[in-house]
Amino acid sequence: MSSTPADLLPAVLGQIPSGLSILTARSPDGQETGMLASWLQQAAFEPPAITIAVNKSRYLHGWLGPGTSLAISLLGETQKQMLGHFGKGFDPGTPAFSGLALSRTPDGLPVLTDSTGWLEGTISAMLDAGDHSVFLVQLSAAGAGSRSGEEKPWVHLRKNGLHY
Repeated sequence: MSSTPADLLPAVLGQIPSGLSILTARSPDGQETGMLASWLQQAAFEPPAITIAVNKSRYLHGWLGPGTSLAISLLGETQKQMLGHFGKGFDPGTPAFSGLALSRTPDGLPVLTDSTGWLEGTISAMLDAGDHSVFLVQLSAAGAGSRSGEEKPWVHLRKNGLHY
């Protein structure tokens, strides 16, 4: 029995590499949280911009929209403990950053001090993408983390491109 192009879709889609990072944001009432994010890509040079996809089932998704600031902490290839810490997500009101060393961006968002670096920006557009939304983020600031220049970024491949 031979495979059809549709049968091959999950395996081939999962071969698209993505970096692992931590998205941090603040709610309108001042709560802060973070989530593991793997669907992030540079989108433009001028002005510098990225896109990031967020599952609509994440409560943090409701905090995001045009005009919202967010930050991204880029993970190094050995930071597997961050996958465990942020991978399952957090319930509303649960502290996301307990026990972690943090720095603050110019807009005051938390970023991981122990990262390869961080980016900060403002969402300028949102696209409905089925079970996710894709946000276009115009970047305004960046910083080096303690692992900058010491460690390669964590690049992730999935065995099945139809789920995490």
